[in-house]
Amino acid sequence: MELRTVLSIAGKPGLFKLVAQNKGGVVVESLLDGKRTSISASANVSSLGDIAIYTYEEEVALRDVLKAMAEVTGGKEALSHKSSKNELEDFFGEVLPKFDQERVYVSDIKKVVQWFNILAKNELLDILDATEEEA
Repeated sequence: MELRTVLSIAGKPGLFKLVAQNKGGVVVESLLDGKRTSISASANVSSLGDIAIYTYEEEVALRDVLKAMAEVTGGKEALSHKSSKNELEDFFGEVLPKFDQERVYVSDIKKVVQWFNILAKNELLDILDATEEEA
């Protein structure tokens, strides 16, 4: 599996693994419960490989942010995405010290932390080390 095949779908909790594509959309498998479902082409689907986080200098790829989180947590799950605003901002500041606090909202931090915890729980952090050329 590659980071670009891990999907976030608007309106659905958790992350999904891309299983197949069809003319009407995609077939995905939930990383939370393993259930497969079909998602229409009109759904708002984002690949984790395409997401970046704003910093004051540049945009940092989500892959790099998740790698930094793995280093900070030692490859274990991070704090809960339901933690307080200050705890989340402090943790994210430790992971990505120069994140743009005006453009990166707490809701964004919650999503990234939740995604990281799902990947860690499913022992998928090794996909962060795979380069796009290897894939």
